[in-house]
Amino acid sequence: MYKVKSYQYSIALAVCLAVAGCKTPAPEAAVTTSTPVPESFGATAQTQDANNNTAALNWKDYFKDQNLVDLIDAALKNNQELNITLQEIEIAKNDIRVKKGLLLPTAGLRAGAGVEKVGRYTSQGAGDATTEIKPGVETPDPLGDFTIAAYANWEVDIWKKLRNSKKAALNRYLATVEGKNFVITNLIAEVADSYYELLALDNQLDIVKQTIKLQTNALEIVKVQKQAARATELGVKKFEAEVLTSQSLEFDILQKIKENENKINFLLGRYPQEIKRTSSTNFLSLLPAVVSSGIPSQLLQNRPDVKQAELELVAAKLDVKVARAEFYPSLDITAAIGVNAFKPSYLFTMPESLLYSLAGDLVAPLINRNAIKAEFASANARQLQALYNYDRTVLNAYLEVSNQMSKIENLQKGYDLKSKQVDALNTSIDVSNDLFKSARVDYFEVLMTQRDALEAKLELIDTKKEQLNAAVHVYRDLGGGWK
Repeated sequence: MYKVKSYQYSIALAVCLAVAGCKTPAPEAAVTTSTPVPESFGATAQTQDANNNTAALNWKDYFKDQNLVDLIDAALKNNQELNITLQEIEIAKNDIRVKKGLLLPTAGLRAGAGVEKVGRYTSQGAGDATTEIKPGVETPDPLGDFTIAAYANWEVDIWKKLRNSKKAALNRYLATVEGKNFVITNLIAEVADSYYELLALDNQLDIVKQTIKLQTNALEIVKVQKQAARATELGVKKFEAEVLTSQSLEFDILQKIKENENKINFLLGRYPQEIKRTSSTNFLSLLPAVVSSGIPSQLLQNRPDVKQAELELVAAKLDVKVARAEFYPSLDITAAIGVNAFKPSYLFTMPESLLYSLAGDLVAPLINRNAIKAEFASANARQLQALYNYDRTVLNAYLEVSNQMSKIENLQKGYDLKSKQVDALNTSIDVSNDLFKSARVDYFEVLMTQRDALEAKLELIDTKKEQLNAAVHVYRDLGGGWK
């Protein structure tokens, strides 16, 4: 009676321990909530209409320069970074297959052979010695062991641990696809930026060459005036120094052109070659594309980096569920069927050689659960990390668009003023040259006028380049280019 009660108490204690083992900590609540996206990008001159968003345009329709379109098309086919990202997608896709396979039973075939010699004066040895396989046939010594069997093992997904793990892998795969789209948008923008930079450098090179001719003519004039005793050697040397400065600037620009061409070739995944481009004489007449920003909430659908962060957040939440399920008991079912005999000739003697088994194991962690608790805490931390990353990505997307929309408006105003400055300085060059010929101004005023005009023209080209780049950047920041 005492033994029966002890046995009952042991069962009760085991059940209590199992219940305690199944108790799981709750997921940590997020310490912050996502702030809603503002309804507009602020006070700008651009139209903000949900039905009119530049991001919806295909990049071939957004960029009008056919040379630029051809370069972008080549980059999308050959860029190494993009190809690396495509392989990351394949890796994520294979991870889904791995997680899906864990949901299914594993099965296989096993064939084995062995021999065993036990001592005569052991319980097994004594038993084998007095056992006859058939009348008059003793058990062989040593004893062979030959087996051919099929086996299977299956972890029953009671708590959806494996299914949630597969869903997490699926969301990470989709996140890598969005990561690829983000690479595409940035690649398109980088090629366009470099192309407009190249056009600007071509235009600046033309301006410098024109300035060198103008300065050389002025140098010849001052040399003649020196011979006529109307100028000094100081004036001649000042003009020579200015010509040499401009010639040095010419070679600096040539080097920048070479480096920019190589940068574009690198983005296109090819060795250095000449970049086909629009004539530099038309650069200042290029007009930035008209941009419609839509509404800020559309960034959540259009920006690949925002969608990627959202999918990674979903995957992190599923990881918490998977980690939490580790606290619950797991049910494993194993089965096997086959034949087993001590001699190969007996393997297919039925039913004597037949073997089979079926077992189910319910296992729950009771003691030393620190590893499981640590993994659960890490999963919680990664979930919060993903939430913060999502909020940061949305905020960054909004600020980027807001900055670019404001920049487009301010650059246009600055360009108009800079154009008037260049026109005034071009006129002042003609006036200063006429006055210098009649000795009504000295060489210093002519030099300063030419220098100011050159700087203003170069700045005007830079402003035009920034205008074109701002149109490229706002298209990228709105989420355009990958569709």
